Amino acid sequence: MQNAETVLGVLRERGRKGLPLTELYRQLFNPQLYLLAYGRIYANHGAMTPGVTQETVDGMSLDKIGRIIDAMRHERYRFSPAKRVYIPKKNGKMRPLGLPTWSDKLVGEVVRLLLESYYEPSFSDRSHGFRPGRGCHTALREVANTWRTSRNYYRAFST
Repeated sequence: MQNAETVLGVLRERGRKGLPLTELYRQLFNPQLYLLAYGRIYANHGAMTPGVTQETVDGMSLDKIGRIIDAMRHERYRFSPAKRVYIPKKNGKMRPLGLPTWSDKLVGEVVRLLLESYYEPSFSDRSHGFRPGRGCHTALREVANTWRTSRNYYRAFST
């Protein structure tokens, strides 16, 4: 199996060139991607919160990754329903929250890594929603800088 960074780099390059994405499903058989995904999500506060099953990050092992990959390879892997809990909001109402099982979080992170590496290079630099290193604050900063520049431009030529 190829190194996870190599696989993601190849996908990133294909996305940058606009080449088609083929045989992506077989990348789900690469244990290196699961280890990379594990490294990204194990420290989250929700990693120790059980979903429908009592499975948490504590039960993770290479054997468990092997079982997930085997289920993927034979198309037997099924996502479990998320456990629904309600947490209070500041206004006194309750907000629903879905708690997936640890295996589902791990598989979801692997899929996110693969798809993000392919599609991220093709996104506009003006796009800030749900992207790595970008968000509301970077969008507002860009708007403030752009509008300030155009306002100064307008003032310089309007007098």
